[in-house]
Amino acid sequence: MANLKTNYMGLELKNPIIIGSSGLTNTVEGIKKLADNNAGAVVLKSLFEEQILMDTNKGISENEADYPGAEEYISAFTKSHQLDEYIKLIEDVKIAVDIPVIASINCVSDNDWVLFASRIEKAGADAIELNVSILPSDVNVKSIDSEKKYFDITEKVKAQVSIPVSLKMSYFSAGLANLIQQLSFTGHVDSFVLFNRYYKPDIDIDTMKVTTSNIYSAPSEISESLRWIALLSGSIEKDLAASTGVHDGKGVIKQILAGASAVQMVSAIYEEGAGHINTVLNDVEKWMDKKGFENIDDFKGKISYANVKNPVVFERTQFMRYFSDIK
Repeated sequence: MANLKTNYMGLELKNPIIIGSSGLTNTVEGIKKLADNNAGAVVLKSLFEEQILMDTNKGISENEADYPGAEEYISAFTKSHQLDEYIKLIEDVKIAVDIPVIASINCVSDNDWVLFASRIEKAGADAIELNVSILPSDVNVKSIDSEKKYFDITEKVKAQVSIPVSLKMSYFSAGLANLIQQLSFTGHVDSFVLFNRYYKPDIDIDTMKVTTSNIYSAPSEISESLRWIALLSGSIEKDLAASTGVHDGKGVIKQILAGASAVQMVSAIYEEGAGHINTVLNDVEKWMDKKGFENIDDFKGKISYANVKNPVVFERTQFMRYFSDIK
């Protein structure tokens, strides 16, 4: 029988399937169900920087506080309450399951929230995933200034903890490969999760309002992370995890062949249920047995661009080969 164990940023996983940050990982009961169905690890639902600020403002308006120091007090209380709930979730989950538990913070700045990273570590989290959501939409902000946030955030968080820190980032960068390489050199990032998924906007032409489209990812969305993991796995000396578009055993196999150490699944589990994890694992095992692979490392990175001298030329060649045949 195939051995599905893998090592991801120093954590030993019994298999490469990580359930990504979502409503699936927001309760002890939900996480226990995922663990019982053989999830390799879980990433807790994210604690949002904006959520803390929003709750603070809401608390002030609801209480209509007008006495001296009220705003400061309510702000401190709301932050503490929000974080206490998150800390308790970590503590309770660590008691309930025996798989790695990765905390998650969705952030856009390196403000005072970074100080709470040490509390997350003390609560027992095995690692922290920083979901840095930087959408380069401000015409007045240079790309170098936007990307500097990645360096600032990871440096400050890493200074607070000794547990592994992963960076979940977007592909919005003119020099993505170099950016990730430079981040890997800092020693502040132990793994990269490619990529975070922004909500997909749409417009309702009847109401003439912005709506949300495609809440769940589709299998076709695997291409973006597949390309970049294949491009980077041979040159970045950090673990890579694939996210978005991984829905089945084939998707898992493809990402590992490209060089991923682990994959994150969410949408397919929402749609199919926790039992789908076992279906995916069975498909991976059958494929490995068929190909004669005994463990994950036997085929990890076999289809990466590590041996391609010039990836840009290779990509261009594939593009020309494909589109030149279209009539």
